[in-house]
Amino acid sequence: MNSIDHTMVSGVLRHALRLTLRPMVLALFFYGGFALAQNPSVLLVQSSPTSALDQASETTEGAADDARLPKIALTEKILYEFLLAEIAGQRGQMVIASEVYFDLSRNTRDPRIVRRAAEVALYARQYPTALEAARMWVAIDPQAKEAQQMLATLLLASGRVDELAGNLARELANAGPRTGELLLQQQRFLAGYPDKAAVRRLFEQLTTPYAALPEAHLVRALTALAVNDKTGAMSAVDQALTLRAAWGGAALLKASLLAPGDPQLDFLRRFLAANPAAHDVRLGYARTLVTEKRYDEARGEFEKLLKLNPENPDVLFAVGILSLQLNDVAMAEKILKHFMTLGRGEQDAARFYLGQIAEQAGRDDEALDWYRAVATGEQAVPAHVRAAQLLVQQNRLDEAIEQIAIARVGAPTDSRLIIAEAQLLRESGRYADVYALLKTALEEQPDDPDLLYETAMAAEKLDDMVMMERHLRHLIKLKPEDALAYNALGYSLAERKLRLAEAAQLIDKALTLKPNDPFILDSKGWALFRLGQATEALAILQAAYALKPDAEIAAHLGEVLWSLGRHEEALKIWRDATLVHPKNEALATTIKRFVP
Repeated sequence: MNSIDHTMVSGVLRHALRLTLRPMVLALFFYGGFALAQNPSVLLVQSSPTSALDQASETTEGAADDARLPKIALTEKILYEFLLAEIAGQRGQMVIASEVYFDLSRNTRDPRIVRRAAEVALYARQYPTALEAARMWVAIDPQAKEAQQMLATLLLASGRVDELAGNLARELANAGPRTGELLLQQQRFLAGYPDKAAVRRLFEQLTTPYAALPEAHLVRALTALAVNDKTGAMSAVDQALTLRAAWGGAALLKASLLAPGDPQLDFLRRFLAANPAAHDVRLGYARTLVTEKRYDEARGEFEKLLKLNPENPDVLFAVGILSLQLNDVAMAEKILKHFMTLGRGEQDAARFYLGQIAEQAGRDDEALDWYRAVATGEQAVPAHVRAAQLLVQQNRLDEAIEQIAIARVGAPTDSRLIIAEAQLLRESGRYADVYALLKTALEEQPDDPDLLYETAMAAEKLDDMVMMERHLRHLIKLKPEDALAYNALGYSLAERKLRLAEAAQLIDKALTLKPNDPFILDSKGWALFRLGQATEALAILQAAYALKPDAEIAAHLGEVLWSLGRHEEALKIWRDATLVHPKNEALATTIKRFVP
């Protein structure tokens, strides 16, 4: 190579270095220790066309023009090594990429390349190299927080606690009035590290010179609590409150260490009496009242908070949910809709609850809109399922199936969504499709209890008793206390007049687990009827129907009454049940057998 177009090569360098390793690498390392992904090249190959030079501009604004950056001539050797490292990374040869980048970083001492070397070495599991690169990064760019964080994590993970303590101590010594705040930041950063005892020893050492700072004692309390030393945590938090009596954060930590109920509530009341403006503590007090089911008192506290903080999303959300618990639906809806206008906080959870409110009020289209807008969180699956069920009620079955299919894209193995889709297919009578869907899902999750049960019921619908029994036996083995599995197997055998004595035993086992379950009582009565004990069956079926006037229980009860010659009573039971369940297939089939 005799000549280089430096403008072109500089552009290539900037373009390639924009690959964004940092956020995922740090998260994987910090929370998962050294258990990083099996295919490190994925980040290099699939990342967006943005790399280390422009990435560094996030923390060193206008990186290319920053006076702190070294002025380095782009030699043939630098270009060659850079391209070699990138190509090695794209081919999955991360060790080579790490070695070349580290060599580049030593030769250039450019913080952008040093950072790249540290991240690639970390991702390649070359931890000694990553540590050396992180040290170099901190030395070159001591203001880079991510460099400090990576170095701290690597030092702690490699057992170099003394070196880490020295680094953090120097940082604290230079913090001036921010020392207490910095101590809390350091504790938060290291809180996720798996070796909690090492973290506690580190902060015991770091906080020793700062006994006059309440933050030092709160940090000691938090690290003690992390190793379940509640006595040590209580002693430390008491010292923090001695130094800063009105500190709400310390008060809430102390309350969490007290026994639930009156001890917690009494302490919080006393603290609020002395510090009525401590809104965070009042919020904690109100939530504790909710936990203790003292809803009226909780509401009073939330209303105080609402007057003082009418735009606080945490308060608004809490008041909305509490209003729901108190069955004040109008207030709940008003508060939650106002909460939504803020655009902050648990928005998806609020959408789900607003969907429930609209559904209960019969505003199905509005409910659908709320449910469909739920994107993430624990309410996402229930929201999509409810949306699908509403669509079914409106005879929009294809849309309902599509709704579940969309939800499954984001959670393909979530058994709740798979079962919901199966139920929709069952609604349209596509029993073979139901079984195929569940069978495929079960092959991927063979020990999922819900999938086992639903697949067994799908097999029973196809009259495949062998597969039905196999799945239910497996479920019973996994969950020997599952009453529904015993009942389903026993009832299916009794319905087909197969192994009736065994069927009765299985149902009796289910009854010992759930003695007053109306559906298990129905199975018991039906098994007795199949065994020729109609009088005994009648008493049990009447008890089941009194507990739950279900259509299928009505069908069985009516048939037993008919067999005993009590036709008028049977007809009345069937007529009453038909008024409530006009589309129930089992009930209609039973009636047609006796009343053509």
